[in-house]
Amino acid sequence: MNRPNQPTAGPLATPISGPEDFAQAFNVSRETIDQLNIYVSLLAQWQRRINLVANATLAEVWHRHVADSAQIVTLAPPSPRTWLDLGSGGGFPGLVVAIMLRAAGTRITLVESDRRKCAFLAEVARQTGITVEIQTARIEQTATQGMLGAVDVVSARALAPLVRLISLSLPFFGDDTVGIFPKGRAAESEIVEARADWTFDAETVPSLTDEAARILLVRRPRAITEG
Repeated sequence: MNRPNQPTAGPLATPISGPEDFAQAFNVSRETIDQLNIYVSLLAQWQRRINLVANATLAEVWHRHVADSAQIVTLAPPSPRTWLDLGSGGGFPGLVVAIMLRAAGTRITLVESDRRKCAFLAEVARQTGITVEIQTARIEQTATQGMLGAVDVVSARALAPLVRLISLSLPFFGDDTVGIFPKGRAAESEIVEARADWTFDAETVPSLTDEAARILLVRRPRAITEG
């Protein structure tokens, strides 16, 4: 697989309006673009029945969802062995990550509690030929946590504030795990709020797709104990 270009210090020079723009910006193969085209087509079809993304964002799906998800692959360790995406919803970022890393042998698990959305995730995986493990489960359930264990990367997009995200993802953190959490303009305030309950290392990276947004890289979270 051609490894995507590394993020720059600011947003992309021009919006990603379609597959050709995406291919140029992220330096991916034709096979990757073909799989992403299948995904985008299925998203439009299923969106008529299931609310997978905000309807207003469909016209900008390549920029708002596909590129926004793809950029986090460049922030992960090279060829991670295991990747867990929490609250996968319509597959952003989990399915995009799976397509981008299909040749790396990464075991990618998507956790989503909505059965209809899981059916969509499975259909995209089937039609694109990618391999993902889909868990129809609630993240906070002990059974889910025990079944998955620590992973190399944990991701979640538009799932919860950081203080809650750390609580949900803590069982999946090992010593070398990195949490990759795309956030909006309130990223810094979320870090401040989370530090009241948790200690953790955090790095803030500018988003390539939204000048006001940030991506948080979280490592070694630990609960703060009183006394």
